Amino acid sequence: MHTLSDLVAAGRERDGVFFSTPERSAPYSYRDFCTNVWKGGNLMRHYGVREGMEVAVVVGPKNPVEGDEPGYLRDCPDGLLAVLAATLDGAVADIAPGVEVDATALVAPAAWLDRYELAPGTKALSYGGPSDDPTVAGFERELWSENPLQPPGERTPDDPALRDADGTYSHGELLAAGERVVEEYGIDAETTVAVRAPVSSAGTVVAGMLAPLRVGATVRFGDDTASDVAVAGDEGDVPEKTVIRPGEVSV
Repeated sequence: MHTLSDLVAAGRERDGVFFSTPERSAPYSYRDFCTNVWKGGNLMRHYGVREGMEVAVVVGPKNPVEGDEPGYLRDCPDGLLAVLAATLDGAVADIAPGVEVDATALVAPAAWLDRYELAPGTKALSYGGPSDDPTVAGFERELWSENPLQPPGERTPDDPALRDADGTYSHGELLAAGERVVEEYGIDAETTVAVRAPVSSAGTVVAGMLAPLRVGATVRFGDDTASDVAVAGDEGDVPEKTVIRPGEVSV
C-alpha cells in the first residue's frame, strides 16, 4: 500500500460499517463510501481537477445550525469523502482554507458558501442545501450519476495530498502516520473510533479516517455514547478512556 488510492481500493473490498451517526438511519458501509470516493474523484475531474491542483474542502454538517463551525462532523461524511476524492485525482485537499479561496474547486456545506470569496475560475460544489446559486454544483446530486470506477492516473508516495494550517503532507507520509496510529492504539476491525475533534488538521484526518480505514474499524460521530477510542482536542471531557490528540499525531 503506497498511496491513498491504494487505501481506498482496499477499503472498497471490506465488509462492515465505516461511518455511523445517530442522525443517519442507515450506517455508511465501507463499500458504499469507497465507491463514492471514486465517483467523487471522477466528478471533480469534470470540473477541471487534475494532478498538482488544489481543492479546498470545508468539512461540516449537511444543514449547519447556530454554533456549528467548520470541521464539525455531525450527520454526514461528505466532506471527508471530498478530501479523499481530490487526492485520487492527484490534487491537494486543503482542509483549513481561509475565507479567500484560490483553488480549482471548493467543496462546502451550501449554507456556508457565502462565507467564502472565490477566485475567478474556482468552482463551488455544495452538499446539503440546496444552494440558490445556479452556478454552484450539487456535490451529492451529481455524485450519484458518476462512473463508479477508480479515477485514472498514477499517484506516487511522494505526491502531495493534504494541506492544513501547519503544512502539506504526501500520500506516503499520511499512510505511514495512519499505520503508526493503528499500532500505537491497537486499532483493529472491532474498534469503534469517535471523532470529536474538528476535521481541520492532518492529525484528525489520520486518526479519525485513515487509520480506521486501514484496518476496517468503525468511525462514529455526532454520538455522545462512549466508543473504544476518541479523537479529541484538549478542551472538554469525553466519555472514552483512550484519547488520541490530533496535535500529537506525527505526520
